[in-house]
Amino acid sequence: MLSLLREEHEELSRRTEKLNKELIETLVPADDLDSRSVILEVAAGRTTGGDICQQFTREMFDMYQGFASYKHWDFELFNYTPADYGGVHHAAVRISGGSVYRWLKFEGGTHRVQRIPEVGLSSRMQRIHTGTMTVIVLPQPRDVDIQIASKDLRIDTFRSRGAGGQSVNTTDSAVRAVHLPTGTVAECQQFRSQLQNRDAALRVLRARLYQSIMGRQRAQTHAARRQQVGTRSQSERIRTYNFSQDRVTDHRIAYVTRDIKEFMRGA
Repeated sequence: MLSLLREEHEELSRRTEKLNKELIETLVPADDLDSRSVILEVAAGRTTGGDICQQFTREMFDMYQGFASYKHWDFELFNYTPADYGGVHHAAVRISGGSVYRWLKFEGGTHRVQRIPEVGLSSRMQRIHTGTMTVIVLPQPRDVDIQIASKDLRIDTFRSRGAGGQSVNTTDSAVRAVHLPTGTVAECQQFRSQLQNRDAALRVLRARLYQSIMGRQRAQTHAARRQQVGTRSQSERIRTYNFSQDRVTDHRIAYVTRDIKEFMRGA
């Protein structure tokens, strides 16, 4: 009888966990854009943390890449600007697959890190430093969603700047697309082909314009992209990653999880 009770308890525990997940999914409101691919950007904080911010930005980028691999999504790099000591200033990717926006739409905002710097990143050792980075998540519009008139578009070409692996060459293959009426800018320098860079830059530009339009339609004061970027200050954080205490805290829902290394694996 005791054995049967243990088996029944395990089965009921599994069913309870499954029902809890289904309940949470039901409570989260559906979005017409949930099935869309996304343009995801990561950017290091500007004023606090210095090298800490740039290193953390690279780790967050790797986390999203790992999560995309876990979900079997396509991860197409558009822009990657490296920093010193292996960090990243800014990166932009297109993630496509099943319900990508549904899974990533709440990642946008300021993320804060608390850790003791690694050797070589700072001369002030043995105390916890704090830095921030920003995640921007834009649903990828379909071509029918937004059209850009040729007279409203300016295409600039320039030479790739950073250490971008195979994409960097000695020709002016990098592309910057500017939407003249709004001043919205997008660029890509990851491919050797100027045509590929142009196509990628236009995808990002359409996504930014589309999100801006959607923001106005929802009567928001600012476009969603600017809301996600904010001032990149610590007061606007949505999540804190405390490496010293092995803890990740989501401030929006007061949820705490442990095992930060596993969390950063993105799986």
